[in-house]
Amino acid sequence: MPYRYVPCQTSETYHIFNRSVANQIIFINSRDYQRFLDLAEYYRFEHPPVRFSEYNRLSLAAKQHYFEQFAHQHLKLVNILAFCWMPNHFHMLLTQLRNGGIATFVSQIQNGYAKYFNIKTKRFGALFQSMFKAVRIETDEQLVHVARYIHLNPLSAGILHSQNELIQYRWSSFASYASRADMAMLDKTLLMGYYRNAESLQRSTFDQAEYQRFLFLESHLYHDIG
Repeated sequence: MPYRYVPCQTSETYHIFNRSVANQIIFINSRDYQRFLDLAEYYRFEHPPVRFSEYNRLSLAAKQHYFEQFAHQHLKLVNILAFCWMPNHFHMLLTQLRNGGIATFVSQIQNGYAKYFNIKTKRFGALFQSMFKAVRIETDEQLVHVARYIHLNPLSAGILHSQNELIQYRWSSFASYASRADMAMLDKTLLMGYYRNAESLQRSTFDQAEYQRFLFLESHLYHDIG
């Protein structure tokens, strides 16, 4: 990944997103989505002793033991506050915990997934656009808005068609927030601090669903015309 001229600052939170080259579909089935999710969980820690591909070849019991030891001994690069995987792009809300943490984390998961996908589909070359986008979160209102935007993305884009489908969508952090289910790689503390409970977060998200869908369609209409 090319050098980022405006590096992310430690202790700051950013909306991180990137899409595939030529907008091609890069998550074809649930195994692909799960691979990207597993890469994110693994590479959120600094200095992994082995590549993910080696770790992934371990038995389930050995993998669990290894990861428990590894996670206990290694510091995190980022906190993952929210995420959503879409067929040709991804969104994440990340707090950087170490200098260069976001750039290292995103580079590792993108490179790891590109190798997996290229081998699987017998393709060559870059899979993601050369530089991921990073927008710094500057206010509480922006944090809440961006998290809601990320969680509503599948509905806004028409990938899903109902609120119930969104609650059950496995490739977004919204399912964990809405159901109160724990997810090892997800840090829900900051975002939940703005809500009384999971129900109020869910209600606030769905209250904006139609408006965000309108904005999404409008922005894509003008993009297509241009």
